[in-house]
Amino acid sequence: MKHILSFILLFGLININCGKPKKEGNVSNQGVQKNENQREIDSLNASKQESEVAIISTKYGDMVIEFFDEVAPKHVESFKLHVKSGYYDGTIFHRVIPGFMIQGGDPNTKSENKASYGTGGHAAKYYGIGIEEDKETWNLPAEFNNINHTRGVLSMARSNNPNSGGSQFFICASDAPHLNGNYTVFGQIIEGDRIIDQIINLPRDARDNPNRRVEMKVVLEKRNR
Repeated sequence: MKHILSFILLFGLININCGKPKKEGNVSNQGVQKNENQREIDSLNASKQESEVAIISTKYGDMVIEFFDEVAPKHVESFKLHVKSGYYDGTIFHRVIPGFMIQGGDPNTKSENKASYGTGGHAAKYYGIGIEEDKETWNLPAEFNNINHTRGVLSMARSNNPNSGGSQFFICASDAPHLNGNYTVFGQIIEGDRIIDQIINLPRDARDNPNRRVEMKVVLEKRNR
């Protein structure tokens, strides 16, 4: 399989901390990091008069995502193109780990074959990685940036290869500093934060697949700031 690790986020980094985010620094330092992260995000949004957000609708409600086009333009573009084509509609949040993240975006999850979950997905267009004539091989080049992995952040899953992002994404349920600079952050939740907790606390199997399907429908919407 192209993403045999179910994207390293699914097993590699999870195993580092036995499914729990790594604790780093004291409370004071964490507060400083959060303030710096928010200043970085605010500076990216300061010049935007109108923005295009994504609305991820689930049976538990909607999560509204704003994008960081300036620091991860290819990831944002690919995500939006997938949304416009309906690529994500009917996929599920196939991996949930309390205290860490919820993950989705794999087209294989439209089927009932759980063994294939976490192994599918590709970039929405050719970005120079993979075979141009075979879209199933298309991947995204890494766009690591200074936005930290804090609660509500949207980031791209990948395998060991930094340039292996496809369509699978994850949303942080809590701060995950061990991912900073190693995964591409390209958005964050601005509304519907509570939905994360409703999804992440669902009963799940040994592979962290929720026992109940949580399908999504994703649309884009223009909003004035």
